[in-house]
Amino acid sequence: MAAAAPPAPLRGGLAAPGGGPTLSRLPVRGARLKRPADTQEAAMAAAIPEQKRARPGPVASIKARSTRGGRAPLKALSVAAVSKPGAPAPVTGPPRPKRAAWDLKGQVSDLREALNGSREKARGLDGENRQLREQLETLQRDLRERETRESDLSHRLETVSAELLVYREESQRWRREAEDLTVKNQQLEEGAERSNRELREAKAKAQDLAARLGEKEEQLKLAEESLRGEAAQAAELRAQAAAQDQQLHWLEMERRRLHNLVQELKGNIRVFCRVRPVLPEEEERQKNLDHLHFHPHDNTVLVLSKSEESHVGRERRGDVRYDFSFDRVFPPATSQQEVFEEIAMLVQSALDGYHVCIFAYGQTGSGKTYTMEGPDALDPQTRGMIPRAVRQVFQGARELAEKGWEYGFTASFLEIYNETLRDLLAARPERGAELEIRRVSSISEELHVPNLRRVPVTSEEEVLGLLQTAAANRSVARTNLNDRSSRSHCVFQLHIQGFNPVRDLRCASVLSLVDLAGSERLDKSLSRGERLKETQAINTSLSTLGLVIMALSNKEPHIPYRNSKLTYLLQNSLGGSAKMLMFVNISPLEENFSESLNSLRFASKVNECRVGTAHANRK
Repeated sequence: MAAAAPPAPLRGGLAAPGGGPTLSRLPVRGARLKRPADTQEAAMAAAIPEQKRARPGPVASIKARSTRGGRAPLKALSVAAVSKPGAPAPVTGPPRPKRAAWDLKGQVSDLREALNGSREKARGLDGENRQLREQLETLQRDLRERETRESDLSHRLETVSAELLVYREESQRWRREAEDLTVKNQQLEEGAERSNRELREAKAKAQDLAARLGEKEEQLKLAEESLRGEAAQAAELRAQAAAQDQQLHWLEMERRRLHNLVQELKGNIRVFCRVRPVLPEEEERQKNLDHLHFHPHDNTVLVLSKSEESHVGRERRGDVRYDFSFDRVFPPATSQQEVFEEIAMLVQSALDGYHVCIFAYGQTGSGKTYTMEGPDALDPQTRGMIPRAVRQVFQGARELAEKGWEYGFTASFLEIYNETLRDLLAARPERGAELEIRRVSSISEELHVPNLRRVPVTSEEEVLGLLQTAAANRSVARTNLNDRSSRSHCVFQLHIQGFNPVRDLRCASVLSLVDLAGSERLDKSLSRGERLKETQAINTSLSTLGLVIMALSNKEPHIPYRNSKLTYLLQNSLGGSAKMLMFVNISPLEENFSESLNSLRFASKVNECRVGTAHANRK
């Protein structure tokens, strides 16, 4: 931009100090022009008598100037130019009478007074002019400060003002430019105000965020302190948990030891006697149970009595009593649940790594199958020992899982019919591959059946399905003593594999649940042909079972396991390292007194046996 022309003087010839714009000498609208000194007195003399007119003051002059162009280039000037207190007021008073034409001396005196008044006014105007100059300097300083704040706009305003003074002919153009600049200034002010407002809002938000950040930092510090405390507490809790886990493991081992000790004190071979109830179709033949006596306060005693007559006459020789004592005696009214509660602890030993064998012995029709399987395995009230034992095993495995144990189960179901093994889980058991009992290895005493189907199971429901399949495939036949007599030994085995990865412990066991075929006397069963062969095979295997138990009790060097497929298959579950329980089932009918007496005598011999201490199969 070209250099600005020197500022033109303001009206009245007053120059602003500091090089600012000066007051022009151009006439101001509404203000009187100064007359020369030689004519001033005459003009005043002529004007005073007519009317005392107040000379327009600086405020009026400035106002007239500001309103002439419809704009105020110096807005602050009109405000600051207001008369201050102490400024001389115009002299007013009553008009003097006109002197006579001959009174020259008086006229001269009046003119002198008028001249003095004019001089006083001039001095007052000079003072007012100085005040205006001072006010102008103040306004100019304020203007420069404003121009500093709004440098861009002020520079252009100064340029327009200078050009307006130099080029009055371009006043309209410059006025329009000034108006444009004013609009822009307003826009800038609005924008600045908006920016300031946004800045204030941003500062407020920043302060709020800073406060929130401070709160979050404080919370973070508290959280870190709490986390450190919780970490220390967690470490302490982990240490306590490890100690408690160790204590829990020790308690579990102690529980197993004490549990095994209790079972040993009860005897590794235990015998329970169960008398089945009288069936509805038998009530006419058996009116009462006078030949069976149950002690009211001792549930281990059973007495059989029978009246005998003299051989030489009809004299009664009195009742003959046969006293028996077992680990537990169950009268006819005993439920399946009450019976199972007595063997539940023995079933638990299977999870602890002990071989467990539970079998039912007795004559045909004495309730062995009812005790072991129940009439319906799905009925929770009448289900037998096998489904109840399976349920407890899976429930116990879930409880031990909380202590770090993992269990796997496989189930097998076979029958021994005429000394032949049949897989009851196969589609056609009678036509299946021939099954033989083999050793697992040459250095192991463990036995297995190579071609026998072993089904992995994970729940009680899967085992119940297998039981239904086996029940449908089992060999039964009608005899003179039982319409539906089991003609084979039925063996259910649940193989259990346990592993504790934390302790690196393993255990393996077999839970064998056996429903033996019913013993029969040939003179009563009247078996012929195939039934006779079956009866002979059943009685032979049961006799071998008794011989094996006696040999174990007597600690004989040779145990005749191989004399029967039944004892050979159960060799691992009958020896001193296993736990065994025998149910002896008897009929409540007095007509079966002899068979019941034989069964109880055999059970008494078994109950008197004492085999070695059982050992868990753990590593």
